[in-house]
Amino acid sequence: MANQLPPGQFETEKWPILHQGDVYQFDEDTWNFRLFGKVKEEITLSYSDVMNLPKTVSTIDMHCVTTWSKFGSSFEGIALRELVNLVELEKDVSYIKIYGYYNGDRFGYSANLPLEALLGDDALFVYRWKDSNEKEWEGISPKHGYPLRFIPPESFYLWKGSKWASGIEFMKEDEAGFWEELGYSMTANSFKEERYR
Repeated sequence: MANQLPPGQFETEKWPILHQGDVYQFDEDTWNFRLFGKVKEEITLSYSDVMNLPKTVSTIDMHCVTTWSKFGSSFEGIALRELVNLVELEKDVSYIKIYGYYNGDRFGYSANLPLEALLGDDALFVYRWKDSNEKEWEGISPKHGYPLRFIPPESFYLWKGSKWASGIEFMKEDEAGFWEELGYSMTANSFKEERYR
């Protein structure tokens, strides 16, 4: 599907900045990442714990529900599967919510996703990136979600990519996240133009 423009989208070379609420100001001393929900034992990771996990580099096309698409961005980060491997899931866990900071609340933002679709190289908690025409990597900016931002596979609209990520809740049943509660699609397939319920 690389460089395939979903219906209703236009291509941009820039990475537009869109978000709700305040830009989170990272403080390593207070920041942590929580793995919880339908797991045998919850885990809380420090920033250094997360950054010591195996890294993955992947090129992922991004498609925003506001109709822009950006092709060929490379990201370096921690594959979601590396975090899943740290916990023992209860039977029949099929969904997750990825949380992020929203106006000071570390669990104020969330996006729901099916777990099975996120176990490849194209579901990353990223901390740096580069465009296809750039040689040098750069850290993602605070406005793009520093220190850790989830980038979903290209089959999902980008609102599923939680900025300022703070944790993963493992669930047996699907449950609406921030934008889904406001009427956006639960499944958000960009190629099926699943924008709203």
